[in-house]
Amino acid sequence: MKILAIGDIVGKAGVEFLRSKLPSLKKEYEVDFVIANGENSAEGNGIVPISANKILNAGVNVITGGNHTFRRREIFPYLNENQRIIRPINYPSESTPGVGMRKFKVRDIPVCVINLIGVAYMECVELPITAIDRALESCRECKIKVVDFHAEATAEKRALGYYLDGRVSAVFGTHTHVQTSDDCILPNGTGYITDVGMTGVIHSVLGVKKEISIRRMKDRIPVRFENAYGACKMECIIFDIDEETGHTRNVERLRVL
Repeated sequence: MKILAIGDIVGKAGVEFLRSKLPSLKKEYEVDFVIANGENSAEGNGIVPISANKILNAGVNVITGGNHTFRRREIFPYLNENQRIIRPINYPSESTPGVGMRKFKVRDIPVCVINLIGVAYMECVELPITAIDRALESCRECKIKVVDFHAEATAEKRALGYYLDGRVSAVFGTHTHVQTSDDCILPNGTGYITDVGMTGVIHSVLGVKKEISIRRMKDRIPVRFENAYGACKMECIIFDIDEETGHTRNVERLRVL
């Protein structure tokens, strides 16, 4: 089974670029299932129902989130009602809209997608290891399990990758918007990459207008970020997973221009 994981989609430009490129990419690589991080797909930041629907209609099977998932309150009912969007599982389960994992059937094969957020330089939430251990107990019937670990620190991401090695099919990092070159298969069969990258404007600062980011760095005064516009890229990774063992047998990192 080929599972495509797409890096953080940023703003209207990123959403439209995804819509233009994903159908042909799925066909070319014979992709069976698509996961995309959409927590920054609304203009400015966050995610709203309109941007989520456009992502799903483009051919994405499930949207994952992160620390910006709850920036826009209009997404709260959508998180509860739509079965194809999840948020980090280690937010408080009773008080937070949505859920942190979903189970799907792909060609009659159970697939579980889990969204997790880091704690290093991030939110004060439940420890990722505690949350993922509990999640894995509840999806034992799923041979194929994929984790989007939305985290800042590369060390935290790599440590979690090794912690989950052999227990899940693949772990891909999101949040930094910069694609790393450490895509690999870990010793016990888990596909891994520290950060899959970004879907958005190439000449930007993580999808934001570069002039605004430079001014913020020079003046040290808070500014209102605005999404950039221009030529885009879609950074992603394909995990080819053995349906019998649940282990990854090949990884292919891509940058679509």
